[in-house]
Amino acid sequence: MSVAANYLVESHLVYIGLGSNLSNDSGNSRQILQQAVQALKKLSTGLVRVSGLYLSKPMGPQDQPDYLNAVAGFETQLTAHELLAALQQIEQQAGRIRLRRWGERTLDLDILLYAEQCIDTPELTIPHVGILQRNFVVIPLLELDAQLHIADMPIKDCLAAQESKGICQIADSSWVASS
Repeated sequence: MSVAANYLVESHLVYIGLGSNLSNDSGNSRQILQQAVQALKKLSTGLVRVSGLYLSKPMGPQDQPDYLNAVAGFETQLTAHELLAALQQIEQQAGRIRLRRWGERTLDLDILLYAEQCIDTPELTIPHVGILQRNFVVIPLLELDAQLHIADMPIKDCLAAQESKGICQIADSSWVASS
């Protein structure tokens, strides 16, 4: 093995869920998500693919605004825990404050899938908990890869992939570039 081969770092395909239902000093939810995608590009070793933009009802308390959601997919050399720390830093920069479970937020970034790994630690669970029950995650994921499987199940066959209640696409993937 050559010395150069010792420096090769493996890249992992990851999918990140993006959500926002509050504005901050730098803009509205759409602008916050656009800024988040720009930040994700710095974590990527290549192209960041992004789904269309979806409007969805809140999963938790209903006394909050509807969410804007999307999914981004890219390759990264970060470990899953390093990626989690980087995503939490991006959330903090967007002014995220955790007031209540499933409550309103300026930015929510979740690791949905990390390569084909299953991770279960106190800090991180991958695949993301409840992923197959959340149409605001599954439908954008299918846009990026219709052949994805989770626990040997094609996600296109899960109930959330068929359920369009409470969600509607408001922009195609060009929303990232628009102002």
